[in-house]
Amino acid sequence: MIEIPPIKQISEQQALVIDDQSLVHDVIKSALLELGIGSVRTAENAYYAARLCAEETFDIIIISFNVKSDKDGFHLLEELKLKGHITKSTVVIFLSAETSSSLVNCVIELQPNDFWVKPLDRKKVLERLKQVLLVKRKLYRLHYCVDHQEYASAIYIGERQLTDNSIATYHPHIKRLIGECLMNLREYHDAEIFYQNLMQDLDYGWVKIALARALLKQEKEQEAAALIGELKGRKDTCFMAYDLLAQYYIEHENYAQAYEEIKMATELAPRNIDRNKKSCNLARLNHDKKGQYVATQNMAKYAKNSIHDSPELMLNVIRSGLDLASTLSEMEASKILQKSERLISQLEAEYGKAELKEQINVIQVRMMCLRDEKKKAEALLKEEVGKELLESLEDNLDKVKAFHALGYREECLRLLDELKAQIADDSFAGSVIKQYIEQEALERKDIHFSPKELTEMATEHYRNKRYMPAYMELSKAFVLSPHSKPIAMNVLKVLSALKEQGMLDSLQKENAARAYDLLKDQRLGGEQQHIFQQYSEVLELEVLSQELKEKAEKAVLAAS
Repeated sequence: MIEIPPIKQISEQQALVIDDQSLVHDVIKSALLELGIGSVRTAENAYYAARLCAEETFDIIIISFNVKSDKDGFHLLEELKLKGHITKSTVVIFLSAETSSSLVNCVIELQPNDFWVKPLDRKKVLERLKQVLLVKRKLYRLHYCVDHQEYASAIYIGERQLTDNSIATYHPHIKRLIGECLMNLREYHDAEIFYQNLMQDLDYGWVKIALARALLKQEKEQEAAALIGELKGRKDTCFMAYDLLAQYYIEHENYAQAYEEIKMATELAPRNIDRNKKSCNLARLNHDKKGQYVATQNMAKYAKNSIHDSPELMLNVIRSGLDLASTLSEMEASKILQKSERLISQLEAEYGKAELKEQINVIQVRMMCLRDEKKKAEALLKEEVGKELLESLEDNLDKVKAFHALGYREECLRLLDELKAQIADDSFAGSVIKQYIEQEALERKDIHFSPKELTEMATEHYRNKRYMPAYMELSKAFVLSPHSKPIAMNVLKVLSALKEQGMLDSLQKENAARAYDLLKDQRLGGEQQHIFQQYSEVLELEVLSQELKEKAEKAVLAAS
């Protein structure tokens, strides 16, 4: 058992109230002083609050979502936790006049001790404060051990506190911490039994989420399935259930299913930057250019003025926009390129041209290539873009795409090899990132053009009745853009022509089935729907699709 210092007396404790309204300051400050708190500081904005927390250690922090001007309370609370200004031992109370489900879900993730809805009533504030401080005092030794990762000691203390009936209301909280300690100690079987027993008495969502996590950690997927299905139907646990499944599928390298789960979690609790980052990485690994573009936009939006804010977030919006533009028609691509130009001007105004010079030059090279200005792009690349790796992974990936777009394939593959070596030595790089770099290296080696260029070449081949070369180009485009409806329709068009010349091979049938599955539930225009129906009959697509599903199911059964 570690030595635990004594808890501060009430008169020695310091509190910080963060809100943009002086009336709120007055109500809470007077209640804190009446309870005997030694010092109460107030802040009207996040900048001043963060500065105070860097200078002093506060035992009680009451933080409002509606913080004036610079950043909202959610971002500030997240920042204070990341910087270590808030620990398990800190009393944290969140205030908000807004009670939307998306905000509440995001706040729940940060686990404050209490959540007060404005406007505040002084009498209720006093009662709630008394209760929160009493419990915090009684649980001080338990929280101290958790803060210092002394999980075995925390379990020992927690189990004894469960015999104290004076804090019976907070026994569920103690049990939650005991369960978390078991999971941190990787005692997954013991954690499973612990949560199974808890479920007899508690119908809390977190108990079932924790049990599902313990089951999945032991590869008991079937036992967890029914439980997770129930959790997806509950408002208080649905986004956590999707998160849990996404992580499970990532650990098992099922990146397609992980992406489907993380998209749902992000939609329900959109402010979490790490979740949006995970969604972005899974989107590009699954070749969902539009999903990647949306995820980078979400990150830039929700990270604004937060600890996560940086010019790279806006650069990534531009980069993912260019990735998407490479799959679109000229008219659609033009809109994204115009928006990208405006974002570049905004970045240069905010951060200066010199600071982001090379990154913006690389982006300009890619934009020129998309506009078929390859001579200008090549001149800019030779004059202004270095061949060495930069510090940022995203900067390097963009440089790879610029070299590839201009046909410098050896340079492109050399950079990717160096990047793979760099990632391999990085213990913090996740499996999704490593898999994506590997995928990029393979595709850049085998596929030399963008989806747009490949489609244009396929169109020319088809016009001259060279159906097999047309199919070869389209199959490459379909690898890079498997969610593109126009490419899928063109694949069916070319395969219908090939079918009339003879039998299709297994890979061609597989591509036909994939295109069919993408298009069958889409709202197609009258003429397109008629054409799609014709292709479906010629290629017997419904049968092909069913055969592909049965083949996939057999493969899963064989693997298990």
